[in-house]
Amino acid sequence: MATDIYNVLFLCTGNSARSIMAEGLLTRWGQGRFRAFSAGSFPSGRVNPRALELVNRLGVALDTPRSKSWDEFAMPGAPHMDFIFTVCDDAAGETCPVWPGHPMTAHWGIPDPAAVQGTDAEKDKAFWLAFQRLEARIQLFVNLPISALDRMALKGQLQQIGSSTEPRQT
Repeated sequence: MATDIYNVLFLCTGNSARSIMAEGLLTRWGQGRFRAFSAGSFPSGRVNPRALELVNRLGVALDTPRSKSWDEFAMPGAPHMDFIFTVCDDAAGETCPVWPGHPMTAHWGIPDPAAVQGTDAEKDKAFWLAFQRLEARIQLFVNLPISALDRMALKGQLQQIGSSTEPRQT
């Protein structure tokens, strides 16, 4: 029996931190069942150095990370998305492109670690917390019995994951 490979797009306004970390985390935890992508509505043009340092330190693979526009994924020839998750509140409120195939969507808002003001330790802590929250949600997502759920049940599960705020304790 062939296993479906699901394409997942993580959206954030700048595509510089949260969506980039989510892309790497899904690649790690999806173990070949998911192809992860990330993009932004107004990409910053660069990946946040703190996000890159954190994922590299934790061994999360990112294949040539770059900040890119969500328009790349709405064009003809782009990969068909099965799931689209917004990870910042700003992107969730924006008018999105029309996605071919009507992918399943959910909002998984995570506070912006790049917006934290303070010491380097406080900024590092904000990135770590965002990473943990994303990882907890992604672990819940990859363990869903996707093919066994009808569309309504799956949508409910995705929304429930998005309302989870606490990182999973390990």
